[in-house]
Amino acid sequence: MNRSILTQEFESVTPETRAGKLRSDLQTNSTAAVLVGDDEIEGAVLPRDLLRSRLSDDAQAQTVMGTVPKPAPTAETSEIARVLVESESTVAPLVDEAGVRGIVTRDSLLRAVDTDFDAINVESIYTQDPVTVDRKTKMGKVVNIVRENGISRVPVVDDDELVGIATTDDLVEFVVRGTDTATKGDRRGEKRHLVDLPVENVMSRPAETTTPSATVGSALETMFEKGYDGLVVADGSSVERPLGVLTKTDVLRAITDSDTPDLDVQVVNPEYFREIDWTAITERIEGVTEKYQELDVFDARVTVQKHEENHRGESLMRCEVRLFTDEDRVAGTGEEYGAANAFDAALETLEKNVLELKGKQTDRDRNETVPRKP
Repeated sequence: MNRSILTQEFESVTPETRAGKLRSDLQTNSTAAVLVGDDEIEGAVLPRDLLRSRLSDDAQAQTVMGTVPKPAPTAETSEIARVLVESESTVAPLVDEAGVRGIVTRDSLLRAVDTDFDAINVESIYTQDPVTVDRKTKMGKVVNIVRENGISRVPVVDDDELVGIATTDDLVEFVVRGTDTATKGDRRGEKRHLVDLPVENVMSRPAETTTPSATVGSALETMFEKGYDGLVVADGSSVERPLGVLTKTDVLRAITDSDTPDLDVQVVNPEYFREIDWTAITERIEGVTEKYQELDVFDARVTVQKHEENHRGESLMRCEVRLFTDEDRVAGTGEEYGAANAFDAALETLEKNVLELKGKQTDRDRNETVPRKP
């Protein structure tokens, strides 16, 4: 592994650490993440985690932390980039027998990879058709939009013209302000007022933009220089209209795409798959989809959740494998002890549901081709 991608910009706290201390740590310039755990890392707190709920200062770290991928210390840079994308995380701690050696952040990885970003245009990797909000949209609704869509920024428009952007940084500051007023006990009116504020009172303006024809290298340079995690992609006209969003995660995904199979598989909570690596997961899913070549599968998502119940050292796991196809979405779920067993059960259910979907398509096609009597 390239050690230059490791950074020491983290703090370590116990699961019982108060949220008030977490906010202080996250506001420190040198802190990219707060790692949570006793004997081993159980998760991490990032700025976006504060959006989950309005926590009092007395809430514990374990109530707000999110899971983080834990790649092996020997993992290659491309593999770490892949697990960051799949887990939708911005940090990954590197741990060996001696403890935490450091963390890989999205920024440290992007700065270290040997890729000619000036040879790639923005139009080839940016996310199109962005979720936008009107400048008068209330902040409560904007926070919900970010949560529900799993996005880090929302372009703000006025009659389709780009006037600003609401980012997770803006929203974290808003949520913390709301929490502060909520914990004082006698200012409920002000708390209500914050929720009802129009987003134009909180958004960053003007929104930093790039164009589809710009190079990814120039876009990344702007992000690093100004401390942004993403840019709005606009048409470049005098009245700018948002065409999409380019984020650092989009760039990471572009790095991994050249090494991945045709089927794009995202794995949520990949650290639970200790017995199966990402390549094997993809091959197993392709084994199902390739049986039914008429089914045009765009990508797949594997989600693993751990329950409290245990049996002989194995946790009860729930796994869902969801395919996004040209016809519909089809999924299979399974619950077993151990992630690998739950994955097997989910694949078995998925294949049954794919067969059912193909049967419906066949019946429909037959009905469309059989001549009807007048």
